[in-house]
Amino acid sequence: MTPQALFDDMVAQGDIVLDKLDECALRMPDKVYIYYGEDNIQLTFSEFKRRTDRMAAGLIEMGVQPGQSVSVLTRNSLVSALAMYAIWRAGAVFAPVNFNFRGALLQYQLNDTAPFALITDPSFAEILNEISAEVQLQRLIVHQPQASDHDYVATENATMASRFECTDLSRLQACSAPLPQLVRSPFDIANIVYTSGTTGPSKGVVQPFRWMNHYSYPLRMATTADDILYCDLPMYHVGGAFAVVTKAIWLGNTVGLWDKFSPTKFWDRIAQCQASCCILLDVMIPWLMSAKPLASDKANSLNKVHMQPLPATHNEVATRFGIDFVSCGFGQTESGVGFTGIIDELGDVQGTPLSMWKGLHKKDYVASCKSSGRLVVNGREPLPKGFMGLPNPLLEVAILDEDDNACPPGVVGQLAFRPRFPGLLLDSYFRKPDATIKVLRNCWFHTGDACKESTDGSGTYLFIDRMGGFFRVRGENVSSYEVEFLIASHPCVRACAAVPLPALVGDEDDIAVFVELKEGLTLSESQLLEHAIKVMPKFMQPKHIRFVTALPVTPTNKIEKYKLKQLILSELKLN
Repeated sequence: MTPQALFDDMVAQGDIVLDKLDECALRMPDKVYIYYGEDNIQLTFSEFKRRTDRMAAGLIEMGVQPGQSVSVLTRNSLVSALAMYAIWRAGAVFAPVNFNFRGALLQYQLNDTAPFALITDPSFAEILNEISAEVQLQRLIVHQPQASDHDYVATENATMASRFECTDLSRLQACSAPLPQLVRSPFDIANIVYTSGTTGPSKGVVQPFRWMNHYSYPLRMATTADDILYCDLPMYHVGGAFAVVTKAIWLGNTVGLWDKFSPTKFWDRIAQCQASCCILLDVMIPWLMSAKPLASDKANSLNKVHMQPLPATHNEVATRFGIDFVSCGFGQTESGVGFTGIIDELGDVQGTPLSMWKGLHKKDYVASCKSSGRLVVNGREPLPKGFMGLPNPLLEVAILDEDDNACPPGVVGQLAFRPRFPGLLLDSYFRKPDATIKVLRNCWFHTGDACKESTDGSGTYLFIDRMGGFFRVRGENVSSYEVEFLIASHPCVRACAAVPLPALVGDEDDIAVFVELKEGLTLSESQLLEHAIKVMPKFMQPKHIRFVTALPVTPTNKIEKYKLKQLILSELKLN
């Protein structure tokens, strides 16, 4: 199919996720949309629409205006999903918050977004009270779990600061006011999702409704309405919210939803919801593989699994657990899905038992991939490290040098995209016009990732490394700027530099920090780690701490991080 034909097909399927929910509620009202495994709750498409419509009416009654943002801070994925659709239906903008944030990180995002209200729950009372005097936020909409719910918190430990105006979420859910029918366009803003900054604080990525259609379009081409999707990814990331939960709306899939990944409960959950598709991120894979092999390992319903990043052991994993197809690629909060590749792991061997199979059967699935131009490769043959597959036909792709000249195949440069059609990429960085202009210079979106085109003529591309300034830890993008800022907030620290190291488990990064102390002051590693535990989420805390007399700098006083990285790689014998 040509890019124009693909774009026409994508738009014909519908740009507005709210319209797709309405269609599902009419066409299949009694089919389960969300099975929330944490509390064994099943919501059909019609019931999900009813609940989110009532919440939307409640938001409007509270005074939210079209285009205002509403933030969500909760670990409860069902509450997040309901809130997300309600926010859109009310004409507002969904602005999720990483539930691992606290202190300066949380304060920054809430003040930067300046939401009309924050939807949260009592478990966040302590961290919100800590910053209550530093945030402009006034309104809290509080989900109050019942004593039998998995996320119940005793009320004596969950009182919000008096300066917050608190409204019970159940009041919104019971709202009987008429719901205005707001028409949403493909270019209306749907979300502000924060991603790591390299030279400054995190940036809010402003996404229009069409961004979600474009992001999920290549992903949903791999599924049919019969597939059941499993999700344990956080709803503050595009992976959980849009690659699974909203993607399901276009075809009418059921989603098995949990709050977080569990290596010990994973296969029980798959059996519980009979999922055929899921996403496995980095360390999830070695955690699952570390379990004792069982004769029943292949007796599961998964037949299509997306692995990000693609591990060298993908075929070993697929063979052990009977996974027929593994997908890989490249995805971003800003650019969506830029590359995809499908790996036929088992060939003529049937991995998933036929009695558990959902979606197109193997030969039909491969034929479907090939007819739509999706690359299918043999998983029994070695793939080059960093394999991402073929580019998304709706995007032009280039590998650029420092002057934005195109690099030839085999030469590493910065990966860049240019949309062939409107509304496919981010609209902007929220309230950061200079950063927006910089990332979109010369009419290319610059991803910040080092890649190269293969030299074998296949048209495939390889991921090499990050360009610098941020790293990937346990599925999170971590900003070196934010790590350094928080470590340097200790009164004894004069300066700090954070560098990534190959993780001991998985294909992502560990964090090492080099610390220069203020003259005459002393600090132990344990004291600094105690500080880190207080001010930053667990995934951001450094794995290695080293004190130095002085950080190495260039003549223009830029820290020479490559020297520090070489030093610790040599020390740890990782190079």
